[in-house]
Amino acid sequence: MLNTVALIFIFIGLFFMVVGAVGLIRLPDFYTRAHASGKCDTLGEGMMLIGFILYEGMTLIAVKLLLLAIFIFISSPTAVHALVNAAHARGIRPWTKGEERR
Repeated sequence: MLNTVALIFIFIGLFFMVVGAVGLIRLPDFYTRAHASGKCDTLGEGMMLIGFILYEGMTLIAVKLLLLAIFIFISSPTAVHALVNAAHARGIRPWTKGEERR
């Protein structure tokens, strides 16, 4: 039963990773692409790591995976924020509906 729950978490994480990749390709500008990849990758990686923790059981490897998940949940949004902040400081304008996509 626990393996089934672990596989469900892994497949949910995989779904969010694929959605983030599609968003990275399909969205019109840097800001929306950064948002899609940052949110979906963080959630996808977190769900997959939770699935791996459930699959592994209570071992030292599970503790390491938990620490990795915590590190990703802290560092990924911070990195995306830094990238978007640098883009804004450089004067990259967000896409608006009336503009042509590049």
